[in-house]
Amino acid sequence: MPLADAMFLVPESREQPMHVGSLQLFTPPAGSGPDYVTEVYQASLRGTDLAKAFRRRPHRSLTTLGQWTWVDDRDIDLEHHIRHSALPPPGRIRELLALVSRLHGTLLDRHRPLWEVHLIEGLNDGRFAVYTKLHHALMDGVSGLRLLERTLTTDPDSRSVRMPFEERPRQPRAKSGGGLLSLPLMAGQAAWDLATMTPRVLRLAEQGLRQQAVALPMQAPRSVLNVPITGSRRFAAQAWPLARIKAVGKAADATVNDVVLAMSAAALRSYLLELDALPDAPLVAMTPVSLRDDEDDDGGNAVGTILCNLATDVADPEERLLAIRASMRAAKANLRGLNQTQVTAISAAMMSPLALGLVPSVQSAVRPPYNLVISNVPGPKKPLYWNGARLEGMYPLSIPTNGQAMNITVTSYAGDLEFGLVGCRRSLPHLQRLLPALEEGLAELEKAFAV
Repeated sequence: MPLADAMFLVPESREQPMHVGSLQLFTPPAGSGPDYVTEVYQASLRGTDLAKAFRRRPHRSLTTLGQWTWVDDRDIDLEHHIRHSALPPPGRIRELLALVSRLHGTLLDRHRPLWEVHLIEGLNDGRFAVYTKLHHALMDGVSGLRLLERTLTTDPDSRSVRMPFEERPRQPRAKSGGGLLSLPLMAGQAAWDLATMTPRVLRLAEQGLRQQAVALPMQAPRSVLNVPITGSRRFAAQAWPLARIKAVGKAADATVNDVVLAMSAAALRSYLLELDALPDAPLVAMTPVSLRDDEDDDGGNAVGTILCNLATDVADPEERLLAIRASMRAAKANLRGLNQTQVTAISAAMMSPLALGLVPSVQSAVRPPYNLVISNVPGPKKPLYWNGARLEGMYPLSIPTNGQAMNITVTSYAGDLEFGLVGCRRSLPHLQRLLPALEEGLAELEKAFAV
């Protein structure tokens, strides 16, 4: 198993499940009856041709020298992996989010392939939901989103769309390398990549000391976000028009992701002020960047990381966004020109202090490497359908970790940016209050930049 995959199995515990998820809301097709979701569920159980990623499960033993490896499961029980649920009355979004919060807090069974699909009916407006749950060792957010896109279609009349776990015909691609004979060449290339990376690491450290814009590990302040967590989760979600965010970005000469970070910073500042827990120093966010090839959708993980100064100590929204913009530009410049091996290694070096947080006695004695993860994954631009049902929204769920009790992940879909906030239920009370604070943060930016 690649190290990038195994690293999500090693730290998993009851308090720290390491799976990602997605909540999709659908409007049934016109003319569908009350048994529509039941019929979809029953049809899904008849799937036989499973995609590679959905057949494999983790395994280690003496024969693998204690290392994790992937093995194919020859007896897959679809009734275990696919669940059918109904919401209790009154069937509001509140009840849906409560159910998904509970589902997201339970561990996947390592004796089976690491995925679940939950079909959920009972919403009082006639819609239904699908909650998918995939272990991060199985695939990262980018490959998971591409999988979802292949499940859907732009044709509202199509009824031949398969479930996400089913195999699809694919064009053969040329494979690089030549089996065992290629291993020495690969090892040599990796060694050269790491050797040539060393000056860049030293330069990054030097620049970090001289530039306030660049955030480095162990500079983040202690906060209520950086505490031991339980396995119980709370999930909050909401969508914003992408046009509003792009307009602010254009006026500020900033990217969409810069504006997302500024909205998040404003919401976190408001939330922590309400708790009387805002640190004097600015919060630091870890922001993943995808290293995946445009045609690579075989699962696994290919991500690097950069750190961003969120400027939560700055009251003025315009100054805060400009500080975030400067921090992101400096961080991206430090990765420019590096290949995937080098970016992966430098990201691991930047995140290595996080391992100290796994030891409770050490966690309270050192500053966190960062305060939370904020991730932005681009999604489909056009409205999509699944067996005639229109996809109305798709909200990501990611992973809080021990010492980082909150995660904010954003994905785009059909002209909207859809935020998914996941936090430890015990550590962070009233997480849903961040949603109106996000709107307030965007409105402040619109006013500051005269949008």
